[in-house]
Amino acid sequence: MNKFEFKNLVKNLKDSLKEKAFFKELRKEVETGANGTQDYVVKKGINKDTIATTRQ
Repeated sequence: MNKFEFKNLVKNLKDSLKEKAFFKELRKEVETGANGTQDYVVKKGINKDTIATTRQ
């Protein structure tokens, strides 16, 4: 490996680490249940206005 290949390798590694850090910084946390995706409310019937569960 000559010094030009080595310089290119170091440059590519440096750029990839910088890119990974950049995307890690910009990632936002998702709020669970923000738009009604966590709990569903029954609209009709005896159990109207109660939160539906997966248990049956």
